[in-house]
Amino acid sequence: MLTFLSRRLIASVLVLLAASYLVYLLSANAGDPLDDLRQSTARNKEQLIQQRIALLNLDVPAPLRYFIWLGGVLKVFIGQFDLGKSRDGQPVTALLSSAVGVTVQLLLTASLLAIIFGILIGITTALRQYSGYDYTVTTLSFLFFSLPSFFVAVILKQYVGIGFNNFLAAPGFPWWVIILVALLTGVIWQGVIGGNAKRRLITVAIAGGATAIVMSYISLTDWFNNPALGIGMIAVLGVGVAFLIVALTSGLANRKSLYTGLTVVAIGLAIYYPFNLISDYLTIWSVLGLGVLAVVIGIIVGYLFGGADRAISVRTGAITAFLVAFLIAIDRFMRSWSNYANSDIVNGRPIGTVGAGTPNLGDVTSNFWIEGLDNFTHLLLPTTSLLLISLASYSRYSRASLLDVLNQDYIRTARAKGLSERTVVMRHAFRNALIPITTIVAFDFGGLIGGAIITEIVFAWSGMGKLFNDALHIVDVNPLMGFFLVTGSVAVLFNLLADLSYTALDPRIRVTV
Repeated sequence: MLTFLSRRLIASVLVLLAASYLVYLLSANAGDPLDDLRQSTARNKEQLIQQRIALLNLDVPAPLRYFIWLGGVLKVFIGQFDLGKSRDGQPVTALLSSAVGVTVQLLLTASLLAIIFGILIGITTALRQYSGYDYTVTTLSFLFFSLPSFFVAVILKQYVGIGFNNFLAAPGFPWWVIILVALLTGVIWQGVIGGNAKRRLITVAIAGGATAIVMSYISLTDWFNNPALGIGMIAVLGVGVAFLIVALTSGLANRKSLYTGLTVVAIGLAIYYPFNLISDYLTIWSVLGLGVLAVVIGIIVGYLFGGADRAISVRTGAITAFLVAFLIAIDRFMRSWSNYANSDIVNGRPIGTVGAGTPNLGDVTSNFWIEGLDNFTHLLLPTTSLLLISLASYSRYSRASLLDVLNQDYIRTARAKGLSERTVVMRHAFRNALIPITTIVAFDFGGLIGGAIITEIVFAWSGMGKLFNDALHIVDVNPLMGFFLVTGSVAVLFNLLADLSYTALDPRIRVTV
């Protein structure tokens, strides 16, 4: 495996070098980087031109100038990494360091959500093939897949961002909206769960009734302006999470695993109030540390309950602990919503439509929870824009991959042996269905960066998209090459990770030298 990865890495580096050479030549000959100075009426115009020529080595032909740039890149091995300077004299490394963090935050959030929800939707549509739910999801997937990213971004900005901010002035749902949404929710859930006519009607009644009750409660209590889950809702959601995890991973017949999940939920509820007492003094690192501690506690509980199925119980405890801790953290964020939304800077319009953060937020009383809400409200729209487009492709690929696996001989053999449908799908089919998705994720990440450029422009984010767009318009080669180096390196890295994932997903895959 090490030899194989070394060969892949060397081949990828050679491809990256050849591509960077071509991109450099195309960028350097795309226009005149001195055009603005040539049209200037300044008295020292000639001096400014000579300064820029010296700064950017414009007196060296582009094919040779590339090797000057490459020499700065290779200095990374001696700790002197240098990507040159921009047209304004700023180091490109400094420009990239401020832009990469913004874009990576956006891309990672959108990618993770798209992969998780895309695979989940793909699995459910494959298991409900040719149902009304399947046809509806297929139609919506092709619709979002065909829409350009800038159109989706503008629509979200106008009707979700600005519209929701206006809605918060008098939050509440008319009775006809509650009925309509309740019916729609019931129809969606009956399509997901399936079954005979009686079971579908019961699903519609339960899902629709629950939705109507929740929406009525939100309208009556002004929940949008003072949101919170509360210990009661966390208890209900936590128990639901425990049952769901056990049902998917081991089956509800595994009592040890179920007791593990319920015990972890009880421990989470016990620390709910102590956590809220100290929450104002927490930082991101202490929150992450508490999250790791929660998972460790879940593992310990699973180990103690384990018995013969200790590994399954440990897994159930760890996953349940993580999700319950996540619910408690979400509740704490919600409790800071009123202070954030009603602050003088935000002024009752919390959903950000411009920029990656609220300027001067530190001037008001803020803490980890306020800053987290600010990041969330500014990430919401651009992330959703990228998510909707990527979600469509992941759900389609997941559906096709799972359907292909379900038709394999070993799946028919597993069913003939009398294994439950849950075991057949989750243990035998799902893992193998992920192999094609792994390849798609590696290639799709590069395409997502392209979509992020447009999305960043629409929402005025100062990330890699703005850096690339500005450099392209003024023929500033060094920032362009910095953008290419980052995106090209990410593409190489994700392809190597995909190769490693193959053997993890399917032990039958081995690399021979």
